[in-house]
Amino acid sequence: MDTSNSTSTGDSTTLGKTNRINSTIGYFAAFAAYGMVVALLGPTLPDLAEHTRSSLSQISILFTARSLGHIVGALYVARFYDRFPGHIVLGASLLVMGLMVALMPTVPLLWLLVVILLVLGVTEGSVDVGGNTLLVWIHGRKVGPFMNALHFLFGFGAFFGPIIVAQTVLLSGGINLAYWVVAIILVPVVIWVLRVPSPTPKQQDEDTKLLRGEIILIVLVSLFFFLHVGAELSFGDWIYTYSVSLGLASVTTAAYLTSAFWGSITLGRLIGIPFTARIRPRTMLLSSLVGAMVSVGIILIWSDSTIALWVGTIGTGLSMASLFPSTITFAGRRLNITGRITGWFFIGVGAGSMVFPWMIGQVFETVGPQSMMVIIIIGIMLAVAVLGALIRFKVPETDSRTAG
Repeated sequence: MDTSNSTSTGDSTTLGKTNRINSTIGYFAAFAAYGMVVALLGPTLPDLAEHTRSSLSQISILFTARSLGHIVGALYVARFYDRFPGHIVLGASLLVMGLMVALMPTVPLLWLLVVILLVLGVTEGSVDVGGNTLLVWIHGRKVGPFMNALHFLFGFGAFFGPIIVAQTVLLSGGINLAYWVVAIILVPVVIWVLRVPSPTPKQQDEDTKLLRGEIILIVLVSLFFFLHVGAELSFGDWIYTYSVSLGLASVTTAAYLTSAFWGSITLGRLIGIPFTARIRPRTMLLSSLVGAMVSVGIILIWSDSTIALWVGTIGTGLSMASLFPSTITFAGRRLNITGRITGWFFIGVGAGSMVFPWMIGQVFETVGPQSMMVIIIIGIMLAVAVLGALIRFKVPETDSRTAG
């Protein structure tokens, strides 16, 4: 969806100030709950494998199913926001999300769990695009600080997801309660969103034909997303299993370690706001990748140290915090960002979050837990190479539609 040229036309007349505030609160709550859902799978993966009588290599297919569903939701289901009242689409997506979350720990068959994760991914893609798009529709050109807050709250939710797992496991001895608590949290969010009138969809300009230089840039940016998002989500999804497998943490401590990773990403995004206003995106991206490489290297070099594990985990989160928003900013300075282009970016994001965790799952047991960190650091190094290509590539003047 092309939100780059959104204005406030129709916003204030269609939605009064109170409804705009209530809508914004609803989107914030939806993304906080969405973050909790995203962070649930990693800490509970060993239990789900045991429940479905699967190996880690087999159950890693869940990451693939979820990411594939996210791509479908982002590219296809999200089109419903242009055709139907946005809050009905968002509310329905959240409702189905809650249902899938509630079912996950109760399913004893791997193939059925794969289907549930596929549907869950579709709802996550819909919520992801919907929250961003609806926020732009009601705030127009003033959306900047609201957008930063939206993604901060996603990280806030992802930080609390593993904590919910740790506390409910201590309380009940199993993972079922954790999933049901998060599913229940989604219910009032759905009610809140559905009770507020939907904003009016923006009229989209007809897409123009992409030129050769733009296509090359889109491919490079999508590949960059593929690499750094894949590395980030793999770390968050597998750090729990990694630390437990090596005997560096108990199941409860490992859940807190996962929370520390997502929490450091959230904190990093908050700290990075003033820096992103002063530092060029390419500099932010390069420094973030170098920081992540050093942090993962600390974990690899001192592989038997609990302190190194915690320092490396927090350092990786802080370093990776600004990668996603800075990539969008970098691309926006080189391209006219449209809905079609954003869709290609989402393919890179979805493919990275699908391929990297699955790849780790295939070698985790046979090669050893250290293979996880090796794959992640290789992904980061390749991202540095792609960033170098992006920086060096110049769009031919005949391709440029944004002179200056």
